[in-house]
Amino acid sequence: MKAHGVVSVFLATLLCASASRAETLNLLIWEDYIDQGVVDRWTQKTGVSIRQINFDSDDARDEILADPGSNIDLVIVDENGARLFGRKGVIEPVSDANLPALTDYAPEWRKRCAESGLPYFWGTVGILYRSDVITRPPTSWQDMMRPAAALKKHVAMFDDHSEMFVPPLLLLGASINTDDTATLKAAFELLRAQAPSVLTYDYVVTSIQDPAKGKDIHLALGYSGDQHVLNNKVGKAGLWRYSVPKEGTLSWLDCFSVVAHSPHKQRALEFLNFIGSPEAAAANALALNMPTPSSAALKLLPEEMRSDPEIYPPPEIMAKNQHQRELSIQSIQARRRIINTLANFQ
Repeated sequence: MKAHGVVSVFLATLLCASASRAETLNLLIWEDYIDQGVVDRWTQKTGVSIRQINFDSDDARDEILADPGSNIDLVIVDENGARLFGRKGVIEPVSDANLPALTDYAPEWRKRCAESGLPYFWGTVGILYRSDVITRPPTSWQDMMRPAAALKKHVAMFDDHSEMFVPPLLLLGASINTDDTATLKAAFELLRAQAPSVLTYDYVVTSIQDPAKGKDIHLALGYSGDQHVLNNKVGKAGLWRYSVPKEGTLSWLDCFSVVAHSPHKQRALEFLNFIGSPEAAAANALALNMPTPSSAALKLLPEEMRSDPEIYPPPEIMAKNQHQRELSIQSIQARRRIINTLANFQ
């Protein structure tokens, strides 16, 4: 995977005003989710610059992407978003014909992106923790949902209708994609009991940069790879660590897509082909400490990285994981109502 209002009315206006600059592509992406060195090499090669617009929740991204006046050329979507927006014609279909780099990606990865984007990075949802405060790595979602008394007002959750429900649903032994009303109510009870310990429901990469909150976050719900971003933000290597609980978790895939109504569609496809090339994909993965789905790029990575369990989890962990499926409208609405209610219990 992320703050609501990241793209303000002012920024939206700015995007509209700058849309006519054909040599700039607007990229809607998570913060610190692409290596600037790789982007710079593209600009040096082509003369085309990349303007990044950051979001910090899937809901915020979807709201921007659904606005036909947003002037977005490229976007990072999860596999559910790839299927949904591909079906609606919001993002451009891709194939070997218009995106040759796809030949380096296994069919199972391409299928998960629904032929609506380039498989970009994959990973898990887990527990991020400050190793100077929490010396014993968390091993269960119980460590997050029923935190120790010392962690009261030191927990950061994440108000996304998918990711927030991963810990309580897995503790209940349920599917993370459930739309069963009774199960969601039981998940709500767990989240309500946890609420007094929660400092913030903002995505941790955003909230760690808030002077009023950042120093007080000791435990957080987040994505594999976020620990490296957090360490860069606080300037302390190895301070933040990442753990996948024994109950399993969500195994996610992000897809890099071209927006169908982009006036610079061909340039956007060229950029996507560049990012998906073995050399660029490997450099990007190495810089961000993230696992690449490119078979050719994987061969270019050092063995030390390929054997790192925080980047490439062992098979016994992956075997317990669930994939995200498209949720029903009713399930999404119920989950959002729960999220909106939780602030009353903090």
